Amino acid sequence: MSTLSIPPLIPSPREDAIKLHKAFKGIGCDTSKVIQILAHRNVEQRSLIQQEYETNYSELLSKRISKELHGHVKKAMSLWLHDPATRDAKLVRKALTSPVVDNQTIIEIIFSRFPSQLRQLKEVYLSTYQSSLEQDIENKTSGDLKKLLLAYVTTPRYEGPELDLAIVQEDAKKLYKSGEKRFGTDEKMFIKIFSEKSSTHLAAVNSAYVTSYGHSLEKAIKKETSGSFGNALLTILRCATDPALYFAKLLRKSMKGVGTDDKRLIRIIVTRTEIDMHHIKIAYYKKYEKPLTHAVRSDTSGHYKDFLLNLLGSDY
Repeated sequence: MSTLSIPPLIPSPREDAIKLHKAFKGIGCDTSKVIQILAHRNVEQRSLIQQEYETNYSELLSKRISKELHGHVKKAMSLWLHDPATRDAKLVRKALTSPVVDNQTIIEIIFSRFPSQLRQLKEVYLSTYQSSLEQDIENKTSGDLKKLLLAYVTTPRYEGPELDLAIVQEDAKKLYKSGEKRFGTDEKMFIKIFSEKSSTHLAAVNSAYVTSYGHSLEKAIKKETSGSFGNALLTILRCATDPALYFAKLLRKSMKGVGTDDKRLIRIIVTRTEIDMHHIKIAYYKKYEKPLTHAVRSDTSGHYKDFLLNLLGSDY
């Protein structure tokens, strides 16, 4: 459920484009005005505004924003302008082509997306970068993480709620035999089940695992695997069982301790606002007994803070 607040009477995309152009003119940019407009328009409206802006002023709105805004608010706003698939493709491409591959970003995006979202991501990735996502994963990642990523982005997965309890029990047993019951871990079986089965199925497997073996599948994964591969399996499982809590914990981690992981904070708030941020806010409050908005208010400042808070909406 989205937290995006859209006014009841929305100006036309042309009117918004004109207002944005006025906000850019003169000495200094009226960043508050830019936020007031763009933080309260959905993906379709933002797309139409960008079309109008380019038509009227022969300049991409994204380029103008890149010139006028600075720091974290510029990064967040630039990401917000994109549609979800383009945004995901951009984030994954940057993570894959960094001097040091950013496995955390790749894991967070790819393993939290539905099969339909991954299909769109792959299409946009190929058309934008003239290179397939699979090819870049093959060239830039390694080990069991690479095997899991390739299996996950190439295997068609069922997205519905139905499941077969007999297969659920069978998969729980297979994972136990491939992990805790034996010396060493059969990573191939973990990759097969985690890349082929639906979120509903994996959540049921987790419950069956607890019933049969007295503890969660998450505990078994932590015991049997490590590093990026273990993190990837945990991400798939957590997004299958409680995606809102998964993102709530990541948001907490991004703001905990000295300094803020602004890259992650921006990525999660911008990518989840129009999807399930309402549920993430509820999960955050239940887990930490403090509204997410309070944490963001404490850890950010200026226009950057204003933009994120506009996306998050009211306190929960």
